[in-house]
Amino acid sequence: QVQLMESGGDSVQSGGSLRLSCAASVNSDKSLAKAWFRQVPEKKREGVAAIDSLRNAMYAESVKGRFSISRDNDYMMYLQLNDLKPEDTATYYCAADPLGGWWFEPNYAYWGQGTQVTVSA
Repeated sequence: QVQLMESGGDSVQSGGSLRLSCAASVNSDKSLAKAWFRQVPEKKREGVAAIDSLRNAMYAESVKGRFSISRDNDYMMYLQLNDLKPEDTATYYCAADPLGGWWFEPNYAYWGQGTQVTVSA
């Protein structure tokens, strides 16, 4: 079992920045591929960024050039959000251990509880 906990969500104005963190439980598998998703009410969970154990990163088109995913050598993963727009408003979730399919399919074994990002115009 892997427990994930997100932090760093906040309310910011358009153009602002935030840094989200995702802490995995100690002694969990450090090599698991991980990802960030986001979701707004009544819409599907959307993949935002993903990173594998070699730190190869991929991004959704909507966030390329604005968001940056990273991970350390232990249990932390981050998402730097720059030039935020109102359409980035969502609950952001971290996920670990993809079960198959495309990186941005919400088909991961482990999920955090989410952190809210609100961007005002």
